[in-house]
Amino acid sequence: MKNAPQGHFLVFTPSKFLTSLPELPEVETYRRFLDDIILHQPITAFEVRDAHVLGADEDTLRQRVVGRQVTATRRIGKNCFLELNDGAVLALHFGMTGDVGAYRDDHDAPRFTRVALHLADGLRVAFIDPRKFGRIRLAESVEAYQQAKKLGPDALDVSAPYLKQALGGKKTILKPLLLDQRITAGLGNWIVDEVLFQAKIHPERVANSLGDKEFKALSAAIQLVLQTAIQHEATYRHFPASFLIHAREWDDSATPGSEQHKFCPRHPKTLIDKSYVGGRATYVCSRCQIL
Repeated sequence: MKNAPQGHFLVFTPSKFLTSLPELPEVETYRRFLDDIILHQPITAFEVRDAHVLGADEDTLRQRVVGRQVTATRRIGKNCFLELNDGAVLALHFGMTGDVGAYRDDHDAPRFTRVALHLADGLRVAFIDPRKFGRIRLAESVEAYQQAKKLGPDALDVSAPYLKQALGGKKTILKPLLLDQRITAGLGNWIVDEVLFQAKIHPERVANSLGDKEFKALSAAIQLVLQTAIQHEATYRHFPASFLIHAREWDDSATPGSEQHKFCPRHPKTLIDKSYVGGRATYVCSRCQIL
């Protein structure tokens, strides 16, 4: 979307996967949307409709933002960054229900708009958050924010050697480690289940029991799952039928009109098991993922 509409509002609200929680694929889709509309546009106003989502003093944010331009957008894990032309960074975290949107007139503002950046071309960029768990913060740089929040490398950047180095010496079961944002930023619950299914690794395997081939499979599966999700703009119904996500009790889009989505896509007679690992709902194929 390179050209924003001149008339009524445009609001961007991608279909969520399983809950409204924005995961890495949603946030990457948000980033691309923002990249299309906000770059090199002078920010003429910082409108705060609900200060609850501010992670810094409102006046300080306004002083640092108004009159500046966004020169680049970046993302690490579930965090989106707007780099300003004075070197500062606006860090956006979307909490459980955050979203972004764009509009031109007050009466067209998306519901639950908490903050709006007014741009010189008349467009307004909305930070939308019904439950108000998201936050807008100010940082000196993306790297400073990453260090302060103790975020590991972005999940799209991790390699098999990195995973072996980070996990290979740990006597802990795998799934909670993959969910640890200090190790890998951006892997949420459904993503880890999907990654482990695609890699044919059980979530309760102890990390130091994995071999080189399994770390390679894990790295490849992370890329497959995240790139597929981003390609489909975080609309899980469009995922291939070979994905475990269709078994998570949400719809039958992979196998319309049947219960087949509850079974393993590799082994159609094997029912997907649901249990809890580390307190998180976990879906496993007992035939593909042997403990």
